[in-house]
Amino acid sequence: MTRADYISIKRKAVNAVMLSLTGVCAILTVGVLIFILAYLFWNGGRNLNWAFLTKLPKPVGETGGGMANAIVGSIKILSLAMLIGFPVGFLAGVYLSEYGRGPFPSIVRYVTDLLNGVPSIMMGVFAYTLIVLPMRRFSTFAGGFALGIMMIPIAVRSTEEFLRSVPNTFREASIALGASKWRSIVSVVIPAAAHGILTAIMLDLARVAGETAPLLFTSFNHRFWSPGWTQPTASLPVMIFTYAISPYDDWHRQAWAAGFLLLSSIFIINIVARFLVSKGFSHSAIK
Repeated sequence: MTRADYISIKRKAVNAVMLSLTGVCAILTVGVLIFILAYLFWNGGRNLNWAFLTKLPKPVGETGGGMANAIVGSIKILSLAMLIGFPVGFLAGVYLSEYGRGPFPSIVRYVTDLLNGVPSIMMGVFAYTLIVLPMRRFSTFAGGFALGIMMIPIAVRSTEEFLRSVPNTFREASIALGASKWRSIVSVVIPAAAHGILTAIMLDLARVAGETAPLLFTSFNHRFWSPGWTQPTASLPVMIFTYAISPYDDWHRQAWAAGFLLLSSIFIINIVARFLVSKGFSHSAIK
């Protein structure tokens, strides 16, 4: 056997080993997700019914009821979080993408990355100190504020990346036609990255939808419908936590159902976001 044959056999062997190893890791990764979804479907999907979606929780000791108030509360908190967090993150991302030159933008990017790494419970403590203590009550607004702060760094970096992916020829063509820089950004650059930015919003919402710790310090919980924005409100993550640690079997079943509903919602949001990204890329390719 020549040296060239030996090297060829060695390369094929290494390639086969590495291909097998990466394939096994890929299967394990997908398998974990399938296992989690199947386990939640088995324990939670069979307990998910119309009463769970439309009824209020029953008093302690009684079976039945649902989490309609927690579902509505989560929608309110996430809607408020998006209204608070995304505009700030979006405008900061536009600034970094289109005007981000020099030391100050670098500092902003660094601080944004640091903010993204802050534990979620500290966001809850921050909102508790800033809003709950002065108001002397837990509230929907405090919960939305805490999650909104958590959304900012992801919105900043996502918006910057999607705007940077727009070819410079778009900007140059708009300016060559007489448009000012800000008009080019508003009329050309942002619409070209609209699919990506919308995807960033949805992934940002999916990121904070399952957070529990910040809501324990801010919106807390409520057994009934929560009026307005200045009262405590129930949310799915907190209700899952409360029911899961309870000694009641019926509450455990409802916690599984709520977990299945929450994970399914996040899963659907991710699928829609991926679809929007692929649709945006296909439109860009056609253009």
